[in-house]
Amino acid sequence: MGDVAVGARSGHDGEEHRGHPVGAADPAADGAVTSGNEPGSGNDGGRSGGQPPTGGEGSGGAAPAKKQRSFWKELPILIGIALVLALLIKTFLVQAFSIPSDSMQNTLQQGDRVLVDKLTPWFGSEPQRGEVVVFHDPDQWLAGEPTPDPNALQTFLSWIGLMPSSEEKDLIKRVIGVGGDTVECKGTGPLTVNGKALNEPYVYPGNTPCSQDDQGGQFKVKVPEGFIWVMGDHRQNSRDSRYNRSDKNHGMVPVDKAVGRAVVIAWPVGRWDTLPVPDTFDQDLSTRSAALTVAPPSLALAGAVPLVLWRRQRAKAERTR
Repeated sequence: MGDVAVGARSGHDGEEHRGHPVGAADPAADGAVTSGNEPGSGNDGGRSGGQPPTGGEGSGGAAPAKKQRSFWKELPILIGIALVLALLIKTFLVQAFSIPSDSMQNTLQQGDRVLVDKLTPWFGSEPQRGEVVVFHDPDQWLAGEPTPDPNALQTFLSWIGLMPSSEEKDLIKRVIGVGGDTVECKGTGPLTVNGKALNEPYVYPGNTPCSQDDQGGQFKVKVPEGFIWVMGDHRQNSRDSRYNRSDKNHGMVPVDKAVGRAVVIAWPVGRWDTLPVPDTFDQDLSTRSAALTVAPPSLALAGAVPLVLWRRQRAKAERTR
């Protein structure tokens, strides 16, 4: 369809046209398609009659028109490109994860789908205090939990990142402490980082920031460099760093186990929202600031001791006179 036969005859091949001798010029007998009007028609665009047409075509007529590729032939190519792009996005940019439990209520609900930023870790970014992060199971935290059994389609879609991962053993919690921090819980709280109390409005209503139990709810830990301390927002319903202190990392999560930061609730539509760092983490929680708050009293005491000794020596000298 759309092809042009070059040099086709309008009459029967090898026969004369009635009323015309063999070899006579018969414009109607020449079926070759040219780029302009027929020669000798009086409107040849300035060319003299009998000259061959110009414009790139050969003397035999116009070049055949290209046949358009069928949509059904292009469809597999388009699907292949889309799959490659989806796989690259999942690997290097963003991945969807499903929330399997209530440990992060009310910030996240069971069944929510979150999008996790996987790009910034490639540039050396590490989890920061207050961020909600997804991380691989550090040391059997999910032992005994039911394992999902996805069908083939779900497995394929999760592999390319179009559905949340259902086979990887991942968890989602909030970062409370980073390397060098001292995190402490006394009584029902508040939770402190380097001696500074946190105001935690994201904690599940009815929960206390700290849990009064002998399983790990009361603690004082120092986070080693290269690790993070994580806790769920549903404090009395979260098996987090507090309750995994018997593992090989003493409840800490190695930074290299972090997949990325959860930045958006993408599904269901009615729960679309971002996941910003709470304001309480804007205060200066560094170990340096904690040291400075202790330094002035220490310096005052150190300066007062020589003065007291000097005054005692002076008083003693006056009495002996």
